[in-house]
Amino acid sequence: MTANSFSPYPVNFGLVGAGGIAQAYGDAFIQSMRAELLSVADVAAENAAALAEKCDAKSYRTHTEMLDAHPELDAIIICTPPNTHADIACDALSRGIHVLCEKPLSVKTSEARRMAQTAEHYKAILTMASKFRYVDDVETAKRLVDSGQIGDIILFENAFTGFVDMAKRWNSVPAISGGGVLIDNGTHSLDLTRYFLGPIADLEVVEGLRTQNLPVEETVNICARSESGAIAQIDLSWTINKSLPHYIRIFGTRGEIFLGWQESKIKTDAGWEVFGSGYDKTGAFLNQINNFAAAIRGEEDLVITAQDGIASVEAIETAYQSLQKENFEPIIHAKFA
Repeated sequence: MTANSFSPYPVNFGLVGAGGIAQAYGDAFIQSMRAELLSVADVAAENAAALAEKCDAKSYRTHTEMLDAHPELDAIIICTPPNTHADIACDALSRGIHVLCEKPLSVKTSEARRMAQTAEHYKAILTMASKFRYVDDVETAKRLVDSGQIGDIILFENAFTGFVDMAKRWNSVPAISGGGVLIDNGTHSLDLTRYFLGPIADLEVVEGLRTQNLPVEETVNICARSESGAIAQIDLSWTINKSLPHYIRIFGTRGEIFLGWQESKIKTDAGWEVFGSGYDKTGAFLNQINNFAAAIRGEEDLVITAQDGIASVEAIETAYQSLQKENFEPIIHAKFA
């Protein structure tokens, strides 16, 4: 089927977690023709109730209460802190319920593999949420790269920086989050690096100053090398704002691509040509939900597979090893039959 040919019956979803990222999913569900949100679960009952009311859904305190009350659920989206992802996902997958899990898929590669093995055993779909992969401009840029319009990629640059007071957020509690800005923003960065450059061969991470008195890293630089020989330079920070108009620049032997917050464009021998209007957060979440729903219906291929999610966790785990050792570390890839 094409993207415009799909089942008239929406996929029934539950949402686990009603924090900040869940609000973006709520906005996307309101617009989706392929997916319908039936229920929301959160230990903070008032948060679950508020989001459920907004989306004309029902609310629960725990994901098990929600799953027990809604046997008609086809899928869930997990928006809880990373240390809870594996157990919640496996609970749902073991019931044959498909799972879209917010990044990072897990804080440990072993847990990510357990999730994937559970999905395979119960014949359910598991995918990792990575919103930038669903931005229209990013998808267009990938097609332009694959078509050879900028030649062979030499350098990939990415920056996700901005001041955020992290003192009272779970993202800076290592037992919950698995680390700091490296696992938080870096999961997006290394997923995008793999998307454009292919498998990562090795990487090095250098930490900057800690100015917020956090127990985790708040500014890092990553230098990665792909198996094709391309280099990636990545800046991540919760403390500085580089005030760049772009978040990705890709330099090839015949041109470059600029992925911006307000505008995206490509430079070739003919000069600059605009091909996109920038980052649309709600649009990205809508594309992500719709692709997952279509994959469940067998109408589209899944954009991000469980193996992609595991590779992302492997890359982050390797990045923390490099951060501790202060040298390049090879990535050991999981083997799949």
